Amino acid sequence: MAAPRDSAISKLHPQASTDEATLAKLGYKQEFCREFTPLEVAGLAFSFVGVVPSIASVLFYAIPNGGPVAMVWGWVFACPFIMCTGLALAELASAAPTSGSLYYWTYSLASPRCRNFLSWIVGYSNTIEMITGVASVNWACAIQITAAISIASSDQTYTTTNQQLYGIYAALCLSQAVLVSFGTKILARLQRLFTLVNACLCFIIIIALPVATPPDYRNSANFALGDFTNLAGWPSGFAFILSLMAPLYTIGGYDASVHMSEEASNAAMAIPWAIVGSIAVSAVLGCGVNISLAFCMGTDVGSVFNSPIGQPMAQILFNSLGQQKALALWCLVIIAEYMMASNCLLVGSRQTFAFARDGALPFSRYLYRINRYTGTPINTVWFVIICSLAIGLLSFVSTQAIGAVFTIDITASYIAYITPITNRFVFQNDFKPGPFYLGKLSFPVSVIAVVWMVFMIFVFFFPATPQTTAQEMNYTVVVLGGFMFLAISWYYLPVYGGVHWYTGPISNYTPAIRGENKDEDSLSERKEHDADIYVSAVDV
Repeated sequence: MAAPRDSAISKLHPQASTDEATLAKLGYKQEFCREFTPLEVAGLAFSFVGVVPSIASVLFYAIPNGGPVAMVWGWVFACPFIMCTGLALAELASAAPTSGSLYYWTYSLASPRCRNFLSWIVGYSNTIEMITGVASVNWACAIQITAAISIASSDQTYTTTNQQLYGIYAALCLSQAVLVSFGTKILARLQRLFTLVNACLCFIIIIALPVATPPDYRNSANFALGDFTNLAGWPSGFAFILSLMAPLYTIGGYDASVHMSEEASNAAMAIPWAIVGSIAVSAVLGCGVNISLAFCMGTDVGSVFNSPIGQPMAQILFNSLGQQKALALWCLVIIAEYMMASNCLLVGSRQTFAFARDGALPFSRYLYRINRYTGTPINTVWFVIICSLAIGLLSFVSTQAIGAVFTIDITASYIAYITPITNRFVFQNDFKPGPFYLGKLSFPVSVIAVVWMVFMIFVFFFPATPQTTAQEMNYTVVVLGGFMFLAISWYYLPVYGGVHWYTGPISNYTPAIRGENKDEDSLSERKEHDADIYVSAVDV
């Protein structure tokens, strides 16, 4: 999985390091400051998961499709499959730690006959995953803010319009764009605060909530661990499968730390262990959170799901803690959600930067720039935010349309994960394991991961209830299908499509292209082999 070029010493790091040498073998020069320590990378991966705010965002998938059983046992059932996926990706991350990661691995491991196309598809799937990830977390945060207003109101029945919700959503997006535009060192140190807040939230829910819950709302073990409540109308078995959306969304984005590879020290070991460690810790803490909620939610599952507050977890907290304490804790959930969204934007900007570095995105010549003051790719930060703001307009179509961003996020990520994992074993390639290697377990673990993801992709296309209308349908296949149709159309566009000029990852430490107008903020350099075709295509 190495590019056939010699290494070069980054201007930002005059003293050669192991990380720079590894990156140079992959075909790239060091352009970011490696400010993230292994602990901060792990913290980023953990806060990217955001156990409590994520569970709060998607609890409405678990409660109507099994109630306490889905919350507790659905989580336990899904976590081993999630770990298999994380382990398979961790091996690839250790072998080739680069910000481009998934599409880079796909290109390196695929057959020369199809690697350009597969790399293109994976790159765009990964980009869609990142953009919808920012959109889904910020939309959830906006809804949680309105839930806080409901908790604070006298009758807990505050209602909001789509225009107001979108205004909150836009304010969240724009403020995060400013935050993530700061320097790498600031963003790295912030991970310590983000990790602390998320960890404290977990322990508050696990320990303090059961202690404070009144006897009227405390459930027996038989109810918390054995009651199956089906409010959706699907057969019980399939309803349970649909409830798995909750753990799969919560412990998702395994590639988050991978996209920070070029800003992390000892990336070949820090990144894979961040993936595996964040999944393991999140799985244990998430299980504790779900068990606590199941014991403290009361027996009237329907009233929790149809709460006037609009958020099942907020209603549980309100019943157990009372208005003031529930409002204080819910505000902490909102803060953690905001931190999670900021990390989604941080990771998404790095992935988009890498894809633009290889010339695959529209306006790549403008997106592939690093600001000389902050040392960060500010252009891609704002590109992701603009796209997220556009996706937020789905809220004016219907609640189901904007709700589809949650399943689109997972489905797009699974497409991006399945391809490189499969390529490793299907095609003949020169894959060389990194320091993190499973040995003989690699193949069975990868098979389990791929089969699981393929199965769940089809599940996520189903609507929430069997009786549905055009307004209530699952828009995942429509929105994701539309994105992928545009990506494929752009690839095969006559004369100017990617099929005519996209040749996969481009080594960027050769001399700058003669005659190209290079911005003074840019640290980019293009490979001369593709220069003429690439520049003409982007100009058009």
